[in-house]
Amino acid sequence: MANTKSAEKRIRQNAKERERNRAHRSRLRTAVKRLRTVIESGDGAKAAELLPETLRTIDSIAQKRIIHKNTAARTKSRLTKAVVAAKG
Repeated sequence: MANTKSAEKRIRQNAKERERNRAHRSRLRTAVKRLRTVIESGDGAKAAELLPETLRTIDSIAQKRIIHKNTAARTKSRLTKAVVAAKG
């Protein structure tokens, strides 16, 4: 257990931040999963409609450094390619 006041505070801060990060990561995974489900169903128009919202979510999570910027770029690229393929 922590021996100093500052260590106790750091434990509390880490716990709060961990919960916040988990919530953001969960939101990201849900958005990506929702888009992939629509793509697999073959509805290109609905996928194109969902894409900007999903990309915005990915950018937001990357900006908070919850995922790496290159991971965000790779995910966005793959989703965009999949939506274009589903549309045409």
